[in-house]
Amino acid sequence: QLQLVASGGGLVQAGGSLRLSCEGSGSTFGSYNMAWFRQAPGKEREFVASITWSGDIRKYADSLRARVTISRDNAKNTVYLQMNSLKPEDTAVYICGAGIGTNPYRVDYWGQGTQVTVSS
Repeated sequence: QLQLVASGGGLVQAGGSLRLSCEGSGSTFGSYNMAWFRQAPGKEREFVASITWSGDIRKYADSLRARVTISRDNAKNTVYLQMNSLKPEDTAVYICGAGIGTNPYRVDYWGQGTQVTVSS
């Protein structure tokens, strides 16, 4: 079973940047596709980005494509989410997930999330 621990969230001013990390353990991290989702208070969880196990295919939410980049380092069992030009509406808990198979939105294991708060 894969355990995931997200970190890197915090309080940032609008226009700033953050890089989130999600480290996996307990299983073969490099076998899993990885994804980031986010959930704001009172809203449903929404897809942010995903990356295949090999790193060769990345998908992004259309609304975030210009401002976020997902990457991974399988040697470090870690997936990253670089977020730029942050807006107050980006405030949410950012949650990483791992999945297997060909569906880039599939998640079999969830991490605990990291809070991102963007002030205006």
